[in-house]
Amino acid sequence: MTGNPAWTPGQRPALPLMLGGNVFGWTAGRAASFAVLDRFADAGGTLIDTADYYAAWAPGNSGGESERMIGEWLTATGRRNAMTIATKVGLLKGAAGNGLTPARIVEACDESLRRLQTDVIDIYFAHIDDPATPLEDSLAAFDALVQQGKVRMLGASNFTAERLAEALQIADANGFHRFQMIQPKYNLAVRDSYEGPLEQLALAEGLAVVPFYGLGGGYLTGKYRTAADIMGTPREMWLRPYMEGDGPAILQIMDAIAAETGLSLPDIAMAWVRGKPGILAPIASATSADQMEALIAGTRVGLTADQMQALDSAVPA
Repeated sequence: MTGNPAWTPGQRPALPLMLGGNVFGWTAGRAASFAVLDRFADAGGTLIDTADYYAAWAPGNSGGESERMIGEWLTATGRRNAMTIATKVGLLKGAAGNGLTPARIVEACDESLRRLQTDVIDIYFAHIDDPATPLEDSLAAFDALVQQGKVRMLGASNFTAERLAEALQIADANGFHRFQMIQPKYNLAVRDSYEGPLEQLALAEGLAVVPFYGLGGGYLTGKYRTAADIMGTPREMWLRPYMEGDGPAILQIMDAIAAETGLSLPDIAMAWVRGKPGILAPIASATSADQMEALIAGTRVGLTADQMQALDSAVPA
């Protein structure tokens, strides 16, 4: 089995950032993906997030492209033991079906292991809740993978507080390995999916929180401000809801803080997420070494209490 993971529960990562792999095989080709991964690792980054579904939405793709890219990089660089690799199951369909049925979980795990060119997945996430499959059945399948040594620990992505609490109770009652990490969608413009009951549950249960979309799919970088900026681009479907919601008001406050501090908008967006209770490391992706360098530099900055409060007030409660 591959050596010890670079992160274990309770630790703070040396670089408070989890590298998102959703762009690998989509807007970042092999050379760009390798450059991003190299720079991340060189800076002390250890947490990498991907999914079997990435990037099935791109024309010509079928899913697994990101895992395959990461696996090739791990093998080419010999850095597997220095990285903690998280991947997910639940969105990509397979021969055994889709969702979180036991058969699909087992099938998908083996597929991910092959693409990642490893013998163990450090963190295996349920990508999305599957109401059609009893939680006990899904959790039993996940537990079996841990028992077999194919998975080290488990996580839940996109779960409501109610369903996550139920999953933890079922795991405890049956002696199954429980979810130890959660991945909610969380950023300055999308807050209700974490703040409130889910945040309270995560803190009470000691769950590590690695939120995704900290930069709002790129919107909170300030690069995309009008419909014309995204028209016909791969990001159009992701960014339009931000532009039609509270996004412009949020950017206005971020612009003011940037003018006051000299920080970039990505620095501000990520510092806000890192400053929230229970956050282990936000997830962010990069399509070039320069973007990766900017994200790394941003992990060294923080916001004052007044700046955090100003940003908190940007979205009405």
